[in-house]
Amino acid sequence: MDALNTVESLLAGFPVVVTVPVQWGDQDAFGHVNNTVYFRWMESARIAYGQRIGLHDLLADRQIGPILASTACDFRRPVNFPDTIHVGIRINRIGRTSLAHDMRIVSQEQQAVVAEGTSTTVVFDYAANRPHPVPAPIRQAIEALEGRSF
Repeated sequence: MDALNTVESLLAGFPVVVTVPVQWGDQDAFGHVNNTVYFRWMESARIAYGQRIGLHDLLADRQIGPILASTACDFRRPVNFPDTIHVGIRINRIGRTSLAHDMRIVSQEQQAVVAEGTSTTVVFDYAANRPHPVPAPIRQAIEALEGRSF
């Protein structure tokens, strides 16, 4: 099995995947990628997912958009330069005003899962400064992207 097929199999079930090269400066004094970088990678995946479902378009149109409520990461293996990582993201739950995400980070070099994370994004009305119900078109876009209903 070639490397691309292995990465794809490890990210099966994640409808959005972002690919990011590991930078030399991502490493810390211990010679591996610093834990904070994993959170940036997961942020990039959340942004890509939000763009795919139209969530970010609402900010310009209606001042409604995402705000991060929580995030967590379980680190499985260290990552070093040079490498390329792939971050898969999917929705695991849609609440009244929130979206819960699962994320998986896979190393191209190691052909392995190096971290798994979760986050909760709240749909937020920035003008009113309070949570806003998940709009029906966003829910529909998620269900279409994920290929299932919630």
